[in-house]
Amino acid sequence: MASEEVTTVRARPEPIKAVPVRHPGRWILVAVLAVLAAMFVHVLVTNKAFNWSFMVDKMFRPPIIEGLLRGTVLMTVLAMLIGVVLGVLVAIMRLSDNPILRGVGWLYTWFFRAVPRLVLLAVFGNIGILWSRIEFGVPFDTQLGQLFGIDNLQLRLFGFSSRDIITGFMAGLLGLALSEAAYMAEIVRAGIQSVDGGQTEAAQALGMSRGQLLRRVVLPQAMRVIIPPTGNETIAMLKDTSLLLYVPVTVELFFQLDAVGKRTFQIFPMYVAACLWYLFLTSILLVGQHYLERHFGKGYGPTAQARDRLRTMAAQQGGGGAQ
Repeated sequence: MASEEVTTVRARPEPIKAVPVRHPGRWILVAVLAVLAAMFVHVLVTNKAFNWSFMVDKMFRPPIIEGLLRGTVLMTVLAMLIGVVLGVLVAIMRLSDNPILRGVGWLYTWFFRAVPRLVLLAVFGNIGILWSRIEFGVPFDTQLGQLFGIDNLQLRLFGFSSRDIITGFMAGLLGLALSEAAYMAEIVRAGIQSVDGGQTEAAQALGMSRGQLLRRVVLPQAMRVIIPPTGNETIAMLKDTSLLLYVPVTVELFFQLDAVGKRTFQIFPMYVAACLWYLFLTSILLVGQHYLERHFGKGYGPTAQARDRLRTMAAQQGGGGAQ
């Protein structure tokens, strides 16, 4: 009796019909945003209070450009340079083993982070009230003379009138730079502490001094942590130069725009012009910050991790082929 072979054919499953998930809430939000954008554009085009022709004519005048370059841009650069250098020094003091240096660093950051910048600028703008002259020489010379029975002892080499030194620009620069140094100190301190302690131990084992350790090992690795908040601080400093109006600093962008608005009774168009100028300058800084972050972020992040995985896989395949 012959055996019959039975062949079973499996039925092919039907293709899956994927139904996309609907998000009606997103489309409602998009519609609301579109309506709001249309309303905003309508206001810009139809509302005569903007007075676009007047604003464009005034915002590029020589006093405005001079205030832009000599006031806003120059003040931002100088305040950030002083703030970064002084902030690094204060951060090193905060991380020092010396309790006195550590305490002075903490006191500095506490004070200048606690007092608002507008208040600081007002104080520095009137600091000439404390001293009519600023002189250099032996400290407490008059008191020392009285102690030894010498009247009117003056051991001073030279001096200046406080009005000649502490101008509006200098007072504004001191207020912004000293305040910025306190914030930069915390940023630099966080960046230094983000570096693995083994790096420091290895550098010390090689005989590097503390200065060499900071310059060659710690700070280069800490830059990827320091750069992003420093870029944000630079943008904030650019905007905070508008506070120089209250010192006052006459050669400054917002001061000049405000003066034109009050003189012509066209305040609102000049304030809009200030917004446009600050948007333009901030956009330039954002581009520079992007490239700096990309430069100092080389070797870190998802891209670097993917590259390391590919290298590991290639090494494993190469090792398997050799076997």
